[in-house]
Amino acid sequence: MGGKESSRNSSSNSYSSSSWLSNFWSSAGRTKPLAYPSETSIRANSFDGLVRRLGLFELILIGVGASIGAGIFVVTGTVARDTGPGVTISFVLAGVSCVLNALCYAELASRFPAVVGGAYLYTYTAFNELTAFLVFAQLMLDYHIGAASIARSLASYVVTILELFPFFKGIPSWIGSGEEILGGTLSINVLAPILLALLTIVLCRGVGESSALNSFMTVLKVVIVIIVIFVGAFEIDVSNWSPFAPNGVKAILTGATVVFFAYVGFDAVANSAEEAKRPQRDLPIGIMASLLICITLYIGVCLVITGMVPYKFLGEDAPLAEAFASKGLKYVSVLISIGAVAGLTTTLLVGLYVQSRLYLGLGRDGLLPSIFAKVHPKLHTPIHSQVWVGIVAGVLAGLFNVHVLSHILSVGTLTGYSVVSACVVALRWKDKTESQVSSSSWREGLLCLITVALCGFGAGLLYRVNASFIFLILAVIVGIIATLDLYFRQVYADPPGFSCPWVPILPVVCIFFNSFLFAQLHYEAWVRFVILGIITVGVYAFYGQYHADPSSEETVIYHRAPREDA
Repeated sequence: MGGKESSRNSSSNSYSSSSWLSNFWSSAGRTKPLAYPSETSIRANSFDGLVRRLGLFELILIGVGASIGAGIFVVTGTVARDTGPGVTISFVLAGVSCVLNALCYAELASRFPAVVGGAYLYTYTAFNELTAFLVFAQLMLDYHIGAASIARSLASYVVTILELFPFFKGIPSWIGSGEEILGGTLSINVLAPILLALLTIVLCRGVGESSALNSFMTVLKVVIVIIVIFVGAFEIDVSNWSPFAPNGVKAILTGATVVFFAYVGFDAVANSAEEAKRPQRDLPIGIMASLLICITLYIGVCLVITGMVPYKFLGEDAPLAEAFASKGLKYVSVLISIGAVAGLTTTLLVGLYVQSRLYLGLGRDGLLPSIFAKVHPKLHTPIHSQVWVGIVAGVLAGLFNVHVLSHILSVGTLTGYSVVSACVVALRWKDKTESQVSSSSWREGLLCLITVALCGFGAGLLYRVNASFIFLILAVIVGIIATLDLYFRQVYADPPGFSCPWVPILPVVCIFFNSFLFAQLHYEAWVRFVILGIITVGVYAFYGQYHADPSSEETVIYHRAPREDA
């Protein structure tokens, strides 16, 4: 009897285990139904959703505000120390790469102009639920740590400006600069959480108020950058541009991999989909225009800083300010400090805004608790999500020196960019009927995309360790073969709205280059990618799979977009 009962229990446990795995994979493979703008617009019948107040100008300023922080006054000079005047080419190459990624974002923003979610939403529709949740987690860790780091930098700059006035001389380090305690385990900063709280209040008040603040600060920042370029142009000595590439072409290419992240932020425009007045028209324009403005400003600053001072003599901490000070133009250094405060403010403001909209999207889909899906009926902002991201950033910024974690950032950005590029290709397949896209064809296409990503990562590793050029060429050839398979053996449909050109070639190039950059990150960033992925799968297994509802009506609640002639 005991043996039979034990046998029954064993078989029951085996059945329940296999049943759980079966349910897990079934849930993980779910996708969000593909809905076109014409289908979703007629379902906008709720009065407690987000409200459409952002025009094209505001969307462009959101992109510029997110992309250009204090880095434009620092990273240009620090990279120029290694590459020489050729840093201009580094910024051009990185800018071209970002334009290719932006074209992918522009197509998907035009395809999904009515719902928040960005890269998470695109992945959910093109691939599956679990992959979308993994993308969200990688992006969100970047956003949380990045917001805390920017808040501490902003606090430091604010203290620097305050100390220009005699009354504020000698501000204690624990207020704005950070004071380490407990052997460096904690680093107390009082001002950073206060600044985060103020910006969170502005964001909770409404998208109109936060957009007005972002617009003012972004315009101020851009005007200061233009003044810096204009004043510096009269101090240029063209002999400083020779030799143009003193450390060779490889230094310029390496510089491009570093400055690529200076352009990150244009994707914030895609997360404004639900609050744009004319999303299908304005989102692609906003993404591309903001990026082109940033590229122009970065190139201008590069030409000025390398023309004013020989690249060997550029400072490490504040190269641009020191360059102007060396020419007796100390007032420009004050302008640069003000521009840095404006730049950090807009970057932080847009970062907090994007985080709350991503939480809103996951709350609606059930992958996170429903409290994140609530929108204030009068203010039309996701207050719970907004307060949550403010609290997380405030705790991190107030207690920890998150600058030391900067080397594990950018993982989420590169992951998001790569997956978005893959989404463009996959959704072009999905536009065809099921009879036209067989499961075997889908698997073959997916395998080719993965192969391209692995080849890009492999080529990046080989480049990093200075391996034989032959192996690097081999990785590229394998990637080209996979691309040719995608080009000749798959059928692609034309999407509604803005269309990314040269599909699948352009998205595949993006995937390859993003994976190449991934290989240049610190090894701790790779460890973070794996560990966070495992934790995310665990959270999904024990919570997300049981609560997610990709076809929920809440996923399309928003205010009706005004007519084009409004």
